[in-house]
Amino acid sequence: MKLRNCFREPIKEIFQAAEYLNQATSFHLNGEFQKAEELILKTDIPEIREWTESLWGKNSPYLNFNKLSDSPPILKKDERIETRMPNKALKDKLIERDGHNCAFCGIPVIRAEIRKVIKGVYPNALKWERQNINQHSAFQAMWLQYDHLLPHSRGGNNDLDNLVITCAPCNFGRMQFTLDEVSLLNPLKRERRKTKWDGLERIRKTVVQQHI
Repeated sequence: MKLRNCFREPIKEIFQAAEYLNQATSFHLNGEFQKAEELILKTDIPEIREWTESLWGKNSPYLNFNKLSDSPPILKKDERIETRMPNKALKDKLIERDGHNCAFCGIPVIRAEIRKVIKGVYPNALKWERQNINQHSAFQAMWLQYDHLLPHSRGGNNDLDNLVITCAPCNFGRMQFTLDEVSLLNPLKRERRKTKWDGLERIRKTVVQQHI
């Protein structure tokens, strides 16, 4: 099977939502809170939810699994690297290297910490409950993940060259499979475009210090 950059190409609505959220952040920093809230509400777009839900789960039509004889086995929990997630220093290095864009599909991403702060200020605009269907579609799709290229369950470690920044759909959509098993190119071995998207981190100027 031909190798690909991502499971499914992102739709234009995601990038439009990112632009609206960028504008919303600027409005917030200028004290125009009603305009900011209206734009956050506007980005809860059904087409984005459909894109996300088409990618994660074992029944995704975009997950084409190849059974390979030389693939590493799924390890028992007591056989895996003890620390599953990178520490803060390593997360910072990842963001410095990869920026705030998914290494696979390229969509803009936002850290969970930033999402929680925005929800704290605009709870009526940014819904985030336990069930996926009750989560804001743009923030759900653009949820920044620290993804293992060789999955933790297959023996992957937290070395910098085994980690990339991804969106939630690309991360959860791959589940426990290796890149080869789902015919994905290693994003660290191809050129990726840097963008000016900052993950809305600049909202820290006014509210993050109170919540993190």
